[in-house]
Amino acid sequence: MKSKTFLMLLLFFLVFANFNFAKDTGKILPYKIHQTKLSNDLNIVTVPFDSPGIAAFYIVVRVGARNEVEEGVTGFAHFFEHMMFRGTDKYPKREYQAVLKSIGASANANTSQDRTVYHMTGSAEKLELMFEIEADRFMNLNYSEHDFKTEAGAVKGEYTKNFASPYQQNFENLKNTAFDKHTYKHTTMGFFDDIVDMPNQYEYSKTFFDRYYRPEYCTVVVVGDVTHDQVVSLSKKYFGDWERGNYTVEIPTEPKQTETRYTHLQNGSIPPYLGLHYKGPAFNDKEIDMPALDVLSSIVFSQTSDLYKKLVLEERKARFIGGGAFDSRDPNLFSIQASLINEADLQYVKDEIVKAIEKVKTEGVDEETLNKTKSNLKYSFAMNIDAPDNIANSLSHYIQLTGDPESLNRLYQLYDKVSVEDVVMVAKKYFVQTGLTVSTISDKEMGGVK
Repeated sequence: MKSKTFLMLLLFFLVFANFNFAKDTGKILPYKIHQTKLSNDLNIVTVPFDSPGIAAFYIVVRVGARNEVEEGVTGFAHFFEHMMFRGTDKYPKREYQAVLKSIGASANANTSQDRTVYHMTGSAEKLELMFEIEADRFMNLNYSEHDFKTEAGAVKGEYTKNFASPYQQNFENLKNTAFDKHTYKHTTMGFFDDIVDMPNQYEYSKTFFDRYYRPEYCTVVVVGDVTHDQVVSLSKKYFGDWERGNYTVEIPTEPKQTETRYTHLQNGSIPPYLGLHYKGPAFNDKEIDMPALDVLSSIVFSQTSDLYKKLVLEERKARFIGGGAFDSRDPNLFSIQASLINEADLQYVKDEIVKAIEKVKTEGVDEETLNKTKSNLKYSFAMNIDAPDNIANSLSHYIQLTGDPESLNRLYQLYDKVSVEDVVMVAKKYFVQTGLTVSTISDKEMGGVK
């Protein structure tokens, strides 16, 4: 017990010391980020971290649902998250899994609107083998039409399973209602009709892979018991011959919304639900808007907020309430969501949320609360960068947004600068009725919210 307590105290001390070091240097991440771009435009990012014998190996592909601009073929970014584990001539699926097992590595992937991330964590001594098997599948993925159709069927099964959730149905309706032209109109999995037709799109799948699985769209991130020179050397050895592509995509610009929109799902199997979704900004690490919205979100919608205390704890009108902005490459939504006790309170809860926002516009926020909130946002992040996987995952998030892991440090420098005036500014700028989409779920035929 004493040993465990000592280790916990030591960990806390190290994290606290790192946070203070970061504070002194003006950067939230207390470890140096090394970057090198190869001649084929593959970006290499390394963060040496004291994790004896462990390395996290990530590849960020800045391709997601956002890139699916052609009609009838949505869902392919997510599809390749699956397909990339099908294997190559050199390392078929079973052999790939056997190699992972032999080096004590775990591997997985996930897709979002702006990117797909492939990641594994294992022995740093086997880093070269990690490079070999990952470069092989990125450069030499090979699958038959039969394999393609099998995986397309698995994707359809995943969609069907997810769509059984009323919340997922509501989310799809929301995206389709809130956006007219931009590809954020569809979810990461794509439109259902496209998923049904996916088995017929074998040739298009080859085109998609050839366009986007190219070095200029990718960043290799390695964090752990490594050196940057070692990582660059292995990158050149295994990815150096990867040919750059020549495809660029033009993402449709979303027209300005001019009136409040509504979407409702009639379903009485879950508690009544209310969502207020305002058009927000794209991520930008040089402008104050997103940090100010994060601060506003914490002050107005967190579990310590006056609104939460009133609606959840005192009046018991809601089971939960929360809000926040989506980090994304293009303008997206700031969503406020509430799970209610009674359907009859949907309008009341909506009015109380709007009232809380209007109060910020007219009265601002308390200076002391503002400073505590900014401090908490930074400390919360600092306490979670205690392992190679956590660091690599955090850097990958900002790489997807800007292509540059240093965006993480630039963003947290902006938090220090957020003022009361900035919070008022973003409240007035983004929380407007003409930029609002209201989504509801209840057992009633209509939403009943205006």
